[in-house]
Amino acid sequence: MNVDHILVRYAELALKGKNRAEFERTLKGNINRALAPFPSAKAKRTFGRLIVEIHDEDAEAIMEKLQRIFGIASLSYALKTNHELVNIQATALELMNQHESAKTFKVSARRSYKSFPIRSQQLNHEIGSYVLTNTENISVDVHTPDVELSVEVREQGAYISAGKIPGPGGLPVGTSGKVMLMLSGGIDSPVAGYLALKRGAQVEAIHFHSPPFTNERAKQKVVDLSHIIAEYGGSIRLHVIPFTEIQQHIHAQVPASYEMTIMRRMMMRISEQVAAEQEALALVNGENLGQVASQTLESMNTTEEVVNTPVFRPLITMDKIEVMDIAKQIGTYETSILPYEDCCTIFLPAESTTKPSRKKANHFESYLEVEEMVTKAVSNRESFTVQANDRSDEEFSDLL
Repeated sequence: MNVDHILVRYAELALKGKNRAEFERTLKGNINRALAPFPSAKAKRTFGRLIVEIHDEDAEAIMEKLQRIFGIASLSYALKTNHELVNIQATALELMNQHESAKTFKVSARRSYKSFPIRSQQLNHEIGSYVLTNTENISVDVHTPDVELSVEVREQGAYISAGKIPGPGGLPVGTSGKVMLMLSGGIDSPVAGYLALKRGAQVEAIHFHSPPFTNERAKQKVVDLSHIIAEYGGSIRLHVIPFTEIQQHIHAQVPASYEMTIMRRMMMRISEQVAAEQEALALVNGENLGQVASQTLESMNTTEEVVNTPVFRPLITMDKIEVMDIAKQIGTYETSILPYEDCCTIFLPAESTTKPSRKKANHFESYLEVEEMVTKAVSNRESFTVQANDRSDEEFSDLL
């Protein structure tokens, strides 16, 4: 498509009043970081709009990037020209001619630059008449046109676009504080991370790794999931916790029916401590009410007892099929179903209690050196930053 700009329309940030300018600056920064692979492309902020200058870059590749940036309501390819009416008309015709199959059109002009001498309704007429005169087999339909030519007259020029491409909505990442995502290798937690990003949170992730019972491919799977999630948030700091020793102690000291409960309580404690060190204000996980034995209301109540940090569960009311649909949409599903066990499947008893009590959990933990175990795991963690667009698919080439 022959265009030179992309118009960016805001999502919820337009409603934020006093915070609007800050949200716009954050969104602009997020866009420009995402467009780093396109050196000539740059987002510029005008009142009520962000405009991406494409120059000689690949417009479709840039559009694909922008469709993953939260805070964007919709996008439009556009051509820019000056304030001369003849040039606005010619540019509108050029854009119309790029839609060869269209049979009907309408013009919607808006004049935010009040020094422009032609009023919006008159501009609609001038452009529409010119397009009709210079095209064949096309008519005006103001209700359901095949193409809507939108004309925005701003101080720096006129932007002509045709149609809107949906953005992801939400809030710009970085406007809602930082959270710590408890990231497993399954389907649910990557979706939870995606939804946290959509609400404007900066996401760091924590993963519990249990070698030699879980191998390096299981860890790489989580790293690759982080790469995919990072496509929506720029980058993710990933903390890998050595969890084998803790699991072995739990397996040796705790009745089988409570192993899962105590293990998850330890995960909560460790996650909270890492979150505090990283100045994250909440934990996020992929728990879904009633989905498995460890995700009953009683189980959540007992595991959450050991932390003071808020625990967000974005998937709490979703059906599994809804979660799977989102995972497929965002690109995590195929990686999530790769057949590598995570730490939650190790020493898994034949039957876990679905209604654990806080009293019993605390009793069984009295046989463990809880504080020492948490401190050791946190201090021995491996931490590194995961960027978007750097997945290691070759690691799994034999399975693809």
